Amino acid sequence: MVSMTPIIIEGKQFTAITVALPKTNFMAVTNEKGYIMCGALDVQLLNEKLRDRGIIAGRAVGVRTIEQLLEAPLESITIEAENIGISVGMKGRDALLKMV
Repeated sequence: MVSMTPIIIEGKQFTAITVALPKTNFMAVTNEKGYIMCGALDVQLLNEKLRDRGIIAGRAVGVRTIEQLLEAPLESITIEAENIGISVGMKGRDALLKMV
């Protein structure tokens, strides 16, 4: 099952996406500029092979719900995310607000 839900963080709109997979969930929260995602995100791939795309993204591990994704510290981020002031250890919610 796939669910897409609008969420508001400090008056800014984002879209939460959850894909229920066997024995796990895939989760992301996004807007038109970037996204945060669960541990499935391959930040190294984005930074190396897809660097020319300038993707703004962050990864949190060990999360099972969208709320956990918003509150978890980011374990890794893309170069472009760092360029706009996002840092490793920042809560997902705070990183999203940097993407506005």
